[in-house]
Amino acid sequence: MTHPDIPPLTLPQMLREHARRQPHAVALRQKDFGIWQPISWADYYRRARHFGLGLKALGIEPGSHVAIISENRAEWVIAQMGIGIIQAVCVGVYPTSPWNEVAYVLEHSDTELVICEDQEQTDKILEAWPQLPRLTRNVVIEMKGLRHYSRERLSSFEEVEKLGAAYEQRHPDLVDQLLDSQRMDDTALMIYTSGSTGRPKGAMISWANLRAAAPGLIDLLGLTPRDTSLSYLPLCHVAEQAFTNIGPLYVGSTVSFGESIRTVQEDLREIAPTFFLGVPRIWEKLHSSIYIKIQETGPLRRRLFEWAMAQCEPFATKPAGQRTPGERIRFALCYLLVFRALQNYIGLRRCRIALTGAAPIAPDILRFFRTISIPLVEVYGQTETTGVVTGQRPDNIVIGTVGTPVLGAEVRLGEQNEVLVRGGLVFKGYYKNEAATRETIRDGWLHTGDVGEWVDGSLRIVDRLKDIMITAGGKNLSPSEIESTIKASPYIKECIVIAERRRYVSALIQIDFDTVAKWAEQEGIPYTTFRSLAENPKVYQLIQAEVAKGNARLAQVAQIKRFHLLTKELDHDDDEVTATMKVRRANIYQKYSEEIEALYQ
Repeated sequence: MTHPDIPPLTLPQMLREHARRQPHAVALRQKDFGIWQPISWADYYRRARHFGLGLKALGIEPGSHVAIISENRAEWVIAQMGIGIIQAVCVGVYPTSPWNEVAYVLEHSDTELVICEDQEQTDKILEAWPQLPRLTRNVVIEMKGLRHYSRERLSSFEEVEKLGAAYEQRHPDLVDQLLDSQRMDDTALMIYTSGSTGRPKGAMISWANLRAAAPGLIDLLGLTPRDTSLSYLPLCHVAEQAFTNIGPLYVGSTVSFGESIRTVQEDLREIAPTFFLGVPRIWEKLHSSIYIKIQETGPLRRRLFEWAMAQCEPFATKPAGQRTPGERIRFALCYLLVFRALQNYIGLRRCRIALTGAAPIAPDILRFFRTISIPLVEVYGQTETTGVVTGQRPDNIVIGTVGTPVLGAEVRLGEQNEVLVRGGLVFKGYYKNEAATRETIRDGWLHTGDVGEWVDGSLRIVDRLKDIMITAGGKNLSPSEIESTIKASPYIKECIVIAERRRYVSALIQIDFDTVAKWAEQEGIPYTTFRSLAENPKVYQLIQAEVAKGNARLAQVAQIKRFHLLTKELDHDDDEVTATMKVRRANIYQKYSEEIEALYQ
C-alpha cells in the first residue's frame, strides 16, 4: 500500500522538485547568534548542488562513502543531499563519539572524505587518520581555531561550495543528468547500529527504503506543507532522518535547527512545532522540568496543579470527541488554569502530535503528558526498518503498546514471539557482513530481535529477545519493563536491573542530579558533588520510597528487593552507554560486579 501523493522519486529528486515548484517557500531555518535565518527551497537545492559538485571536483565518485560528524544544522542536510546528488553514500557518525569509535566507523565504512563540524571533531579525525588508509580529505564547517592547522588535506565547507559553483559553470547539465540517472535501489545512507552488545554494524539504506518509509510516517503524522518541526536528535540516527528528511522532503514542510542540543527547550518555545519526536529520556527530562517548576511555586499553585491532574487523568487516553460533556467542561477549566501554561513552558502548545520511540517509556510518563493535553503517542521501529513500523493513533491509545502497523509495513510474531517485519522499508543489509544480513533477513522477513505480543489489536514490545532474564526460580522477566516503571520517578535517571539466575531482582540506580539537587536544597541537605549527593543517607531513603512506588505497579516476582546508588553518571566515554545513551549491560555488570555481588549477600 502506498500514499497516493508520494511520487516515485529519491530525496535529492524531491529537493529538485520543491526548488522548481516553490522556490521561495522556506525549507529550513537555522538559528545563528539568536536569530532564525530562513533558507528557501531554491537556496537549499543550490547549496546542495554546489556542495555535491565540489566533492566531485575533489575526486568523490558515484558509490564513494562520505561521512558527516556534526550536531544537527543546515549544513548537515545540505551536505547529505549534495552527497546524494553525485550518487555517493552518506555515512553518519555520532558527534559525541570518542575518537576510537569514530575511527572504527570511518575505517569499517571505507570513508574517503569526512565532513566535520568544528575543531573538536577535526581533532578526532586527525588522531584517527593513521588508521584510515582510504581517507583523503577533511572538510570543516566552522573553521574557528584551525588557522594554524595544515591545509594540505583540509578544506572549509564554504570553499567546497565555491569549488562546486565553478564546476557547475563548466558542466551546467551535469546535476540534472546525475539526478535523472539515479536509481531507487542505490544505497543512500549508511547508518550504524548503537552497538549496545558488540561492534556497531553499518546498515545500508536505499532510496527505495526511504521512500517506502514515507507513506506510513506521513499518514501517522498527518503531515502537510504547513507543518514545522525542530531537528535536534542526532541525524546519524534513523529516527531523526525520518523527521528531518523523509517526511519534510516528501511533503515540503519546514525544518528548524537550533543553536545547540543544549538549547532545545528554548528553541521549542520559539518554534512551537506542530509535531515533535522525543526519545524517552527527553520526555523524562521535560517531566522533571515541570516537576521542578511546580515545586518552586507556592502551595496554592501546587494544589491547583494536583487538582487539575486528578480531574483529567482518568480520561487522558480518551479521544476529545468521545469525552462526556462533564469531562469537556472539566478539561476546559483545567486547560485555562494550568495546562496551557505548562504547554507554553515546554514549547509544545501548537503540537498536533508528539511521539516517543527508540526505547521503552514508562506508562506513567505517557499518561502524564496526555493528561496535560500533549498528544503523546508511542511508536516503534529500528535502523533496519528505516524508521517507524508501528505507531499509536491519537484516537486509539492502548497504554503500554506501540500501536498498529503503519502503511507499507507488515508485522507478525514468529518463534518465541519475535517481532517480524516485511515491506519495502526493510533495509538492504549490513555493509561487509553478509552473515549478519542472512541471519537478520530470512525468507523476506526482518527478524527484529524484539519479543512482542498483541494487546487489543496493538503491538506490545516485551523486551529484546536476548535481554529476557530468567531468575533462579525459573521466572521470565523483562528488565526494560521494570526499568521504565522505576524511571517514571522524576528523581531517577537510570535503572539497570539484575536478575539473571538470581534469587530476586536487584538494580543499579543513577539519580537525576537536577531534581534530587533541588529536593536536597528544599530539605536543607548540604552536598558538593554528584557523589556526595548520591551517598547521602536521606537521598537513599528518597530513592527507596520511589522504588517502593514503582514496585507497587509491578508483579511481586519483578519487584526490586535491593538496589545500589551509583556515585557517578553513566558515561559514553567510559563505555557504559552507547552514543544513543543505551546501556551496555555487559560492561556495566562487569564494572560494578563487586557492588552487584554485595546486593546478594
